[in-house]
Amino acid sequence: MVSSKKMPPRRQRILGFLQEFYSENGIPPTVRDIQKACEISSTSVVDYNLEKLSQAGYINRRPDVARGIEILDQEGQPVSNAPRVQIVGAIAAGLPIPAWSTEGSASSEEFDTVEISPELQRRHGKLFGLKVIGTSMIDALIDDGDVVIVKPANEANNGEMVVAWLKAEEETTLKKFYAEGDRVRLQPANSTMEPIYSPAGNVEVHGKVVYVIRNLG
Repeated sequence: MVSSKKMPPRRQRILGFLQEFYSENGIPPTVRDIQKACEISSTSVVDYNLEKLSQAGYINRRPDVARGIEILDQEGQPVSNAPRVQIVGAIAAGLPIPAWSTEGSASSEEFDTVEISPELQRRHGKLFGLKVIGTSMIDALIDDGDVVIVKPANEANNGEMVVAWLKAEEETTLKKFYAEGDRVRLQPANSTMEPIYSPAGNVEVHGKVVYVIRNLG
């Protein structure tokens, strides 16, 4: 970012609004958002000042993308303020595996962090991520290699997708939870797979899935 020259007050206000809006919402504002917030008479005046900010290296504009304003850092790279969630290991969507295992096809460096939206964090608070191994939840649009974002919880309602810990087996699995009297049914979302039945006292809920990051590679 080039910052050696003093900007006109209106341009400073626009840049400040861009930074504040992005920090609070995780996405850039529209031109009309800027016009309204900065009390500018027309969108053409906003466009003019955005072009000047782009020429000075403060932002990058992508006309082919909705809300295509990127705020740039000192090195001219797009700024990302999205919160990041730690991926703590792998979760079986198939046969249960040891909790937070890093076994399987994924390499250990993949167990790092992923970006989520600020709104997701505001809604659910503390979150963690698990990489999915297996296809038992494929009909719920969760495939092998995806990352599920999980809210820590020790209770669940029937039909919620949970991280379930099987105490006697010392294994964890990703399934839909159903309490059925003195037993629990852990139901896959795959018509070719059978549910897991376990005594209620043998099943602990360690979290509920609130979001899925698809692996498109």
